[in-house]
Amino acid sequence: MVRRIRKNFHRILKKRVPERRNAWISVFFPPCWGVRIDVRKPRFFLTAVQNRFPVKYPLPTAAATEARNPASLHIDTLSTLQLVQVINEADAQVPAAVASQAPAIARAITEISDRMRQGGRLIYSGAGTSGRLGVLDAAECPPTFSVPSGMVIGMIAGGNRALTNAVEGAEDDSQQGAADVAALQLTSLDSVMGIATSGRTPYVLGAIAAARNAGCLTLGLACNEGSALANAVDIMITPVVGPEIITGSTRLKAGTATKLVLNTLTTGIMIRLGKTFGNLMVDLKATNEKLQDRAVRIVAEITGLPRSEAADVLAQSGGEVKTAVVVQRIGLTPAQARQRLQNCDGQLRAALEQSSG
Repeated sequence: MVRRIRKNFHRILKKRVPERRNAWISVFFPPCWGVRIDVRKPRFFLTAVQNRFPVKYPLPTAAATEARNPASLHIDTLSTLQLVQVINEADAQVPAAVASQAPAIARAITEISDRMRQGGRLIYSGAGTSGRLGVLDAAECPPTFSVPSGMVIGMIAGGNRALTNAVEGAEDDSQQGAADVAALQLTSLDSVMGIATSGRTPYVLGAIAAARNAGCLTLGLACNEGSALANAVDIMITPVVGPEIITGSTRLKAGTATKLVLNTLTTGIMIRLGKTFGNLMVDLKATNEKLQDRAVRIVAEITGLPRSEAADVLAQSGGEVKTAVVVQRIGLTPAQARQRLQNCDGQLRAALEQSSG
């Protein structure tokens, strides 16, 4: 960005400019920028840009993820084993950073799950690594917890092509970020989380602005403190992981922290929604042989049936683990078991305790 501005300045300074005190020339950079700069004071060009966008797009100042890591200053001179150890030691710092955000993550789980019970959705908006991790987390929820595919949604700057290829400039388009989430026909029951390691990605900030206008719960996930994103959301999660082993490569510690937070967030939400029984995945969708075997083992473990009989009950229940358990434990038909579960908001424990109570 700075190189681009300087390049324009050199070009502009070659032009003849009228000799008057307030001589200004307009320079247009990316679509979302329109910067007026006093060409006789080029050394102040960064200040001019920063003043143009004082809140929405502040220039990063001393971002922890952009600093150099002292532990890896000479990493290219290390043996392969040594460099692996340096990377591993850096990764070991991530869990503590995530743990420091436990209160914020817990609040997010509570508020999102409350909205989901009423039909709300969780929507991620991100760019680059952050966007890909959001899409990944959303994609894993349906097979793991049997939720509809539209219940957790991942949006990435640049669209599906950006999942496997870099899309130049996509993350700088705040209007597209707003348009992408607005196209989902947001309601006040929805929760929109902006994921941006820097905390200042325009695409993400645009999505959050649109979500706030729609009355959604807004959340942010960044790895730098004092970000623009933190000032724009209801709940902010900020695991500060510090400098990366390769300066600025936020797919490393920052990416790991992001994945850990998203794992905790959706797992916690699904537990609150009754998608587990103890630590058993009772709402899984058995879409392959491995998951079919797991479903049988879960039914056998909860009911005490031999595996062969558990498989029969599961088949009679349409492959639904919770339904099969209620059928066996309470002696209901699959239809009656489904109704009991529905009356208990899908909570298997509540459905079983209702019988004994």
